[in-house]
Amino acid sequence: MTPLRIALSAAALLQIVLGFAYGLAPQALFAWMGHSAFAPDLAYPLGMLASRFWVYGALLALAAVDPRANRRLVDGMIAIQAIDLGFGLWFTAAGVVPLGLSLPPMLNAVWILVTFLLWRPASTRGETKVAA
Repeated sequence: MTPLRIALSAAALLQIVLGFAYGLAPQALFAWMGHSAFAPDLAYPLGMLASRFWVYGALLALAAVDPRANRRLVDGMIAIQAIDLGFGLWFTAAGVVPLGLSLPPMLNAVWILVTFLLWRPASTRGETKVAA
């Protein structure tokens, strides 16, 4: 198994686990991470976030089978992690979230971003679709 396939598989598993945590036990997850408790009505938007974790996790698992054919999914995760890191840096710098809370997810974004960029498959000429 190539390093990219291993990284894709690990990221896929992580996304799926996060989906279950955000969807089924968000208050427990937030407490474990050290965040403030949230109003119960926020469980629904967190459930919407969970659905995205599940779907992208499943797509990354598919991409791990043939990363070159699924380069767009790799590119999408690179973009997600860059945006994620940007928000982490922004809200930490603004004093909204202390570094102790933001550092673990930002390090998660960095490892995915860096490994996916380093091992990103070469483009195939004219590729415009997501392969199964």
